[in-house]
Amino acid sequence: MPGTEFSIEQEEIDSQIRIIHVNGFLDAHTFQNLDDVIMNVFREGIYKIGINLENVNYISSAGAGVFIGTHGPAKESGGDLILINPMESVIRVFELLGITQLFTIVKSIDEAVAHFR
Repeated sequence: MPGTEFSIEQEEIDSQIRIIHVNGFLDAHTFQNLDDVIMNVFREGIYKIGINLENVNYISSAGAGVFIGTHGPAKESGGDLILINPMESVIRVFELLGITQLFTIVKSIDEAVAHFR
């Protein structure tokens, strides 16, 4: 069942755009893994990052904190973090934390890529 075992996969769209696919619970036990992946992508000089959340059915405030903490560096470097297809339960957490205004949220990877281009 999607969303039960945590994993992260990367998809290189081109030399400037990366999609990070997250699966499972994004919480206090797993958020550091995602933060490390995003920071490594930054070290590669890539700041246009789409985070595919379609298979994340639970996110804690620690998990959401990854996005808050990496949003500024992405923007300051001419990029952006775009959230792709989060489940309704994840959107509710974002709304409760007041961060939906910070991020572009799209329904598909194609929409995220189009936004970056």
